[in-house]
Amino acid sequence: MKKVSILVPESSVMQAIADPQYLFSAVNQFMAVSGKKPLFDVQLVGVKKEVKLNDGMFSVTTTQLLKDTEETDLIVIPALFGDMKSAIAQNEKLLPWINKQYNKGAEVASLCVGAFLLASTGLLDGKKCSTHWGFQNEFREMFPSVEVTDGSIITEEQRIYTSGGANSYWNLLLHLVEKYTDRPTAILASKYFAIDIDRESQASFAMFQGQKNHNDEVIRQAQEFIEENIQEKITIDELAEKAVLGRRSFERRFKAATNNSVLEYINRVKIEFAKKSFETSRKNINEVMYDVGYTDTKAFRTIFKKITGLNPIEYRNKYNKMAVN
Repeated sequence: MKKVSILVPESSVMQAIADPQYLFSAVNQFMAVSGKKPLFDVQLVGVKKEVKLNDGMFSVTTTQLLKDTEETDLIVIPALFGDMKSAIAQNEKLLPWINKQYNKGAEVASLCVGAFLLASTGLLDGKKCSTHWGFQNEFREMFPSVEVTDGSIITEEQRIYTSGGANSYWNLLLHLVEKYTDRPTAILASKYFAIDIDRESQASFAMFQGQKNHNDEVIRQAQEFIEENIQEKITIDELAEKAVLGRRSFERRFKAATNNSVLEYINRVKIEFAKKSFETSRKNINEVMYDVGYTDTKAFRTIFKKITGLNPIEYRNKYNKMAVN
């Protein structure tokens, strides 16, 4: 039987504790119905017996204390809530235990921004990681030695798993169910919980928020120029000239400050504007394309899909029910 230890940290999201407990317990029930033995021994593990969440609005009773948990097969780290640095500081006692169990052979899975707690162990250094798209810039600043994968739902590397934002963690949980059981059981679970089992990207949900939490005023002015001139065809040479910098120097400073190349930033800003237009207007594809400074339909569609995971028509139909084809 696989021992699953779902951590109950301070300042965590209750649903991210309850959902994996519900899923693994439900899989046990599926197996019992088919005449098989339960596969998972699911425990809620914490430093203390009762953990209060959401300023005391909810409380979770642990089934096993951290000090009494000598071995486990899978550690699930739920999403944290509030200020990430404070949440990590509150849960420092969990870090050596996670490391110890991993070194003994346990697998570790973080859900959404639970990746911040996982990264604090050092286990993610030099590895790929997914987290909520809205926290990626903050994550990169706090953990520069971890490679954040834009848009991905799941990463898996050396017995460590991470998931994308919010409900994306269900896809990681289903991935783990399939790994520990089989594909039919994972499909059954996906149907039972009404989850799209093979969704691989959170890109269509992401809203681009340009990284401006830096001290390079010249680059910040370039960012603002890009954002204020959506409809224009902006070139890197033009931006470098405005910044009174050589092109190579400008590109290097832009990348260091924003975590995006200049071209990536321009395209992301333009596509973010296009997304909002598709969501709120009745404009057709070409109208929106021209509004954001593209004239090549094929190039626009290619860039749009690369960034969002959907082509423009798919995106409009998904998020604007009033859209006219």
